[in-house]
Amino acid sequence: MREYLLTLCITAAVTYLLTGPVRKFAIVAGAMPEIRARDVHREPTPRLGGIAMFFGLCAGLLVADHLTNLSEVFEKSNEPRALLSGAALIWLIGVLDDKFEIDALIKLGGQMIAAGVMVVQGLTILWIPVPGVGNVALTQWQGTLLTVALVVITINAVNFVDGLDGLAAGMVCIAAAAFFMYAYRIWYSYGIEAAAPASLFAAILMGMCLGFLPHNMHPARIFMGDSGSMLIGLVLAAGAISVTGQVDPDAMRLFSGSERNTVHQMVPVYIPLLMPLTIIAIPAADLILAIVRRTWRGQSPFAADRGHLHHRLLEVGHSHSRAVLIMYFFSALIAFGALAYSVNAASMWIVLSVVFLSTIGLVLLLLPRFTPRAPRWAERFVPPRYRRRGAPAAVQQAAPAQASGAAGRTAHGSTALSERAKSAASGDRFREYEKERA
Repeated sequence: MREYLLTLCITAAVTYLLTGPVRKFAIVAGAMPEIRARDVHREPTPRLGGIAMFFGLCAGLLVADHLTNLSEVFEKSNEPRALLSGAALIWLIGVLDDKFEIDALIKLGGQMIAAGVMVVQGLTILWIPVPGVGNVALTQWQGTLLTVALVVITINAVNFVDGLDGLAAGMVCIAAAAFFMYAYRIWYSYGIEAAAPASLFAAILMGMCLGFLPHNMHPARIFMGDSGSMLIGLVLAAGAISVTGQVDPDAMRLFSGSERNTVHQMVPVYIPLLMPLTIIAIPAADLILAIVRRTWRGQSPFAADRGHLHHRLLEVGHSHSRAVLIMYFFSALIAFGALAYSVNAASMWIVLSVVFLSTIGLVLLLLPRFTPRAPRWAERFVPPRYRRRGAPAAVQQAAPAQASGAAGRTAHGSTALSERAKSAASGDRFREYEKERA
């Protein structure tokens, strides 16, 4: 575990430190497109954040290759090299798109080629466990088609959800955390080395997202662009492919008399990874809804619009930060709920907890204008938007001092402030406070 943590921290540090220089490079290179109709930000913001994330990926793989235990992953498997090859190709396509806005069909072709490059180097699905049937071995063409489809779906799902500051990086980080816990459990609990590359990919992916998030939180100073969103989508898909169709159920010693019964008992385990629609359930749902919506309107499935889930949250009345947190909440609920269910599918407490948390999430969705307020004693430690309604503490303390000689006592014995005194007492702090509240 220490080597995983070291790899994660190195990846996050390299990504974080490089994002600042990359931002300056993006500004000089002119990778700052004008505001489009579907955008939610108000000022041109540089892209190309994927450059820093790609070098963070390279740093993580380089460090892992020189560690005692993780170096065995590179010796016994070609999957890390396959990931790096596919990631480099998809990253180059994303960089070109961030700068020159290439056609959607060209990007789709590049995604398929990147997936094919990984398949050629061994990162592919060999078999799939089917409940009630057992292990179903795939032919070379079947495995290739399924792998390419999985990569393309995941890349576009992550790309579609990248519409708010910090949204895509945070959701993928949550999915990667749940995925790491699952793959790590398979490797060390069952001693299956085939799950080692997936654990490494998930740790590096978490580092990439955590290193980029401080620069991308609202208000974002830089966007990851397609060079970043397609990159993290590919890494997420590579981890799922690495373990889904290559870990043999026979090796997990879950036999119950026959392979058919074994696979049937492993359904809760394989659901989150057979098709990674659980760990990216919300982006995948957004992708499907977008395709159906645009096709119904007679538009191209690749035509951009403002009908995504995060756009709808903003239209309902949620603030930018609240919409992002709601998406985080449901992503974590689905990903970690599926993880808990895969560990113990017979526990009723897991189902009840998921239902309870889902109810809380629905309540949050129905209260878009509700803002939690901190207690009086804690107001000085929280941002102004979480303080109680009224002027901030500094304004309330300064106002009586300014109005003590000019205002008289009211009938109730309270000090009445004139509009002029209030303006003088508040000044820039009051205006800044009102701006943050709005």
